Amino acid sequence: MIAVLRSIADSNWFPRTITTVIIFAGIIVGIETYPSMVDRYGTILHLINQTILTIFIVEIIIKMGAEWPRPWNYFKDPWNVFDFLIVAAALMPIKSEYVTVLRLARLLRVLRLVRAVPRLQILVGALLKSIPSMGYVAVLLLLLFYIYAVAGTFLFSVNDPVNFGDLPKSMVALYRAITLEDWTDLMYLQMHGCLGYPYGVEKFDLQCTVENNESFPIASPLFFISFTLLGTMIFLNLMVGVILNGMDEAQAEQEQEGRENRRASGTLHIQDEIHEIQEQLEQIQKDLRRIARSH
Repeated sequence: MIAVLRSIADSNWFPRTITTVIIFAGIIVGIETYPSMVDRYGTILHLINQTILTIFIVEIIIKMGAEWPRPWNYFKDPWNVFDFLIVAAALMPIKSEYVTVLRLARLLRVLRLVRAVPRLQILVGALLKSIPSMGYVAVLLLLLFYIYAVAGTFLFSVNDPVNFGDLPKSMVALYRAITLEDWTDLMYLQMHGCLGYPYGVEKFDLQCTVENNESFPIASPLFFISFTLLGTMIFLNLMVGVILNGMDEAQAEQEQEGRENRRASGTLHIQDEIHEIQEQLEQIQKDLRRIARSH
């Protein structure tokens, strides 16, 4: 029996079948967003969801049985833990008033496609690896936002209280500017003053008077152009670079894991051994260059 479970778990058709079921489950969740479809085919949709849940339970049983006599090895894979939690959430006794929570739990099944597609696994792994470095970039970006928001409040709060009336409003306006969504309106409104740029007055519903009309023909372009250049062209591209670096690391780790699995199964190819030797030589060269620079 254990041999049968292992042969099923290691077969090519088994993960493909599960992937098909996951896609089908995602389609069913989308259909449930239409109340008319739920009212008309509610019973059928419920039976389909129960069938999908049963298939996922059987999948877990097969994979745990394939690990016998150590079924707990199933939980050593984080993706298996994720799959188990999704199934466990669907089995929880949820009252009718919390049916939305149950539907959201079903929606999480779609995320299982990440596991089914190796390239998506690399992307997710790259994002996870990039989180520490992205955190430092985010801190720098937050400092940039804070400095410019304080300066914008001091400069433009009288002329434009809707966008720069206080610090939170300034932060939101700067977020709009960094997405390049009509950021020139913000710049021209401060550049010409609320009376000199009536389009901005109508758009932002400003109560503009002679007393609060102020123009900043030099400070406004310098402020907004420098912010968009720093925020969009530098910091966001820096985040992209961090993610790409994490993607390279995740792909290298996946290739290394694949070689280790092939070595354990006795199917390691000569190309894999050559690749490992090249990696070792590259690492030695890096170490030698580091030692040379230190001296």
